[in-house]
Amino acid sequence: MTATPRLRVLAAMSGGVDSAVAAARAAEAGHDVTGVHLALSANPQSFRTGARGCCTLEDSRDARRAADVIGIPFYVWDLAERFREDVVDDFVDEYRAGRTPNPCLRCNERIKFAALLDRALALGFDAVCTGHYARIVTRPDGEREMHRASDEAKDQSYVLGVLDARQLAHALFPLGDTLTTKAEIRAEAERRGLAVAKKPDSHDICFIADGDTQGFLASRLGEAEGDILDEDGERIGTHQGAHGFTVGQRKGLRIGRPAPDGKPRYVLDISPVDNTVTVGPAESLDVRALTAIRPRWCGTPPQGPARYTAQLRAHGDETPVTAVPAGEELHVSFDAPVRGVAPGQAVVLYDGTRVVGSATIAATRRTPDDAPAGR
Repeated sequence: MTATPRLRVLAAMSGGVDSAVAAARAAEAGHDVTGVHLALSANPQSFRTGARGCCTLEDSRDARRAADVIGIPFYVWDLAERFREDVVDDFVDEYRAGRTPNPCLRCNERIKFAALLDRALALGFDAVCTGHYARIVTRPDGEREMHRASDEAKDQSYVLGVLDARQLAHALFPLGDTLTTKAEIRAEAERRGLAVAKKPDSHDICFIADGDTQGFLASRLGEAEGDILDEDGERIGTHQGAHGFTVGQRKGLRIGRPAPDGKPRYVLDISPVDNTVTVGPAESLDVRALTAIRPRWCGTPPQGPARYTAQLRAHGDETPVTAVPAGEELHVSFDAPVRGVAPGQAVVLYDGTRVVGSATIAATRRTPDDAPAGR
């Protein structure tokens, strides 16, 4: 058996149990590990309320204590300005444009595996280690592939689908190969003497401390009354800002008039240009095809049409598709209709458990031949 080479590893330690155990496993494997906590808020107290969010002084101290127990050097790196520009401002701009972004995916792409990795490589590190649940498989030709975690119930490959071949070459995910429940991860942390063993997991969007996404957006985008329309363009209600809605939303529409058939109505389209929201029946959410932009490939880009499965949200199911790369676009056709697909979301392609790549949804179609809907 070939011995695992000893690497200089920079372990991103959020202050939570997963990243602490990942760092401990990397050190136990014989790597030369240094821990680093990313300070992502200029005002550290603003990113957490109870178990929500992350990136507080409390988290930094928890990460430092874990590094001390593991016996590795530890540093705090200030990436607050980069995080604000690349993640928080991007999040607000996407909603302003009527799209529904995934900030965790953007953080992985631009912070943990761009800003952090670039700095790590410049300092002579070989790899960045995180507590994500995904697997790296090295092929006989030396190319690395990303696959779903061994325990697919905890798999996080969807939010890592933006990583390219260069980034995968320097990534370590020590938790991805083991079939362990979260309770077992916590038990392992306790055996290792890590005080974060019983720390609650963070929830929701880390930079929205109270979980009130609509309130957060309203404070930055303001309120502007607009119309709620039915599919025929008839005004059936008003709202205080189109940014407060997402495609597929059912609750909180505040429409006084019931639908003629008495069935629930859902958000079908958001138009920031004229500040309107269009609603309609569930079947009008059916999507048979989409166009996505800015594809990022986890390895060699595919050539020509191919069959894959696609995942459309972080905890969504896979669905069979035909995908056609076209330069800076990706065209995807679904075997069966899917619902609640919104511009701004990511579509991630899989070949079995292997992650092929990711792209940002720009437009959807009810049939493959329809004119695109959305932006």
